[in-house]
Amino acid sequence: PLSLSLSLSLSHIKSKKSMAKCLVVPYSYSSTGTRSRARSSGSASTSKPPGLQVQLQHHHLKYSLIQQNSLSVSAQCYYNTHTLLRRRILCALDSDVPLPLHHQVQSNKSFEQWDSWTAKFSGASNIPFLLLQMPQIILNAQNLLAGNKAALLAVPWLGMFTGLLGNLSLLSYFAKKREKEAIVVQTLGVISLYAVFAQLSMAEAMPLPYFVITSVVVATGLVLNFLNYFGLLNAGIWCFWEDFITVGGLSVLPQIMWSTFVPYIPNSILPGVFAFLVALVAVIMARLGKLSAKGIKFVGAISGWTATLLFMWMPISQMWTNFLNPDNIKGLSAFSMLLAMIGNGLMIPRALFIRDFMWFTGSTWASLFYGYGNIVCLYWFNSISKEFFLAATAGLILWIGCVFFQYYQFLHHPP
Repeated sequence: PLSLSLSLSLSHIKSKKSMAKCLVVPYSYSSTGTRSRARSSGSASTSKPPGLQVQLQHHHLKYSLIQQNSLSVSAQCYYNTHTLLRRRILCALDSDVPLPLHHQVQSNKSFEQWDSWTAKFSGASNIPFLLLQMPQIILNAQNLLAGNKAALLAVPWLGMFTGLLGNLSLLSYFAKKREKEAIVVQTLGVISLYAVFAQLSMAEAMPLPYFVITSVVVATGLVLNFLNYFGLLNAGIWCFWEDFITVGGLSVLPQIMWSTFVPYIPNSILPGVFAFLVALVAVIMARLGKLSAKGIKFVGAISGWTATLLFMWMPISQMWTNFLNPDNIKGLSAFSMLLAMIGNGLMIPRALFIRDFMWFTGSTWASLFYGYGNIVCLYWFNSISKEFFLAATAGLILWIGCVFFQYYQFLHHPP
């Protein structure tokens, strides 16, 4: 539409320019402003066309043509950097493309500023995520030193294992996209959770065989992801790792969702077993080329989306637990929920900038429902003060509003 309108305008201007040349110029003007008849080889014309008006029109058209050409250059630059961003939205199945969108468009000052600031915000999220597990680690260490191993039995290692699997899946996802700040966030998540597992194992709150398996999975995942990030890993090994986290994530997700409502539904492992078989068959068919192109793309996107859905299910599970056992909400740390809200909120601008629908969905959901949602529950059950709740509410609204306002300005106003 932009190129078509510019081409039509240029054609219209050229036609008027040709017409002006045909009309010029039977009269000329001297420096004194008097008009004299122009001589020609043919017979003198008795008509008196407005020569000055035609000349002025001709010069005006030439100026308009130059102006249109200069506008077309700036318009093309604006089209390359902004219109492409507005139209090229990554769909759900294309979220795990190796290179994010901001590597594919022409750079300018406004674009570079957004790239820099969103990367800084994403990197700053490392601080709240690093502090998120520190209270639990410190408390576990104090109980171990005091010989109070029974206190560590209250930590659900199975639920934390699903979080660990989600961190490993998202680490692989962001390693493919070369998002360094998000890679650091997921790596810190894996290491901090593994530290808790080590403490649970020392307290015999986690069976030793499961801890050994967890150690092998963590070490393998970290090594493979960083080798792949630096381009030192064989493609076949990486495909095997992706298949492993796809099958594992898809098996765990429905089982966790089913187990959340176990007091009202019968306890069963059938959801996990059924999902495992479906995932295994899908992966094998994809590797053997028995699926369509869309089917192969869908299987490739499963691991990232299952990890995101696992994290999205965590606030639902927590809120359901709060509803069933209101007294247990006193054991929920308001400071930890605030850190979760801040950490996920800091990653929203980067997800918006690179047009990553999966990352944006997970970060926004976790900030609103896992962090702020649990703060609302704490306030509802009088576990936090009114000032704490109002401050968290105002901070979240201001941050989300500023992010979307600045992003709107970035998209709709040229630099």
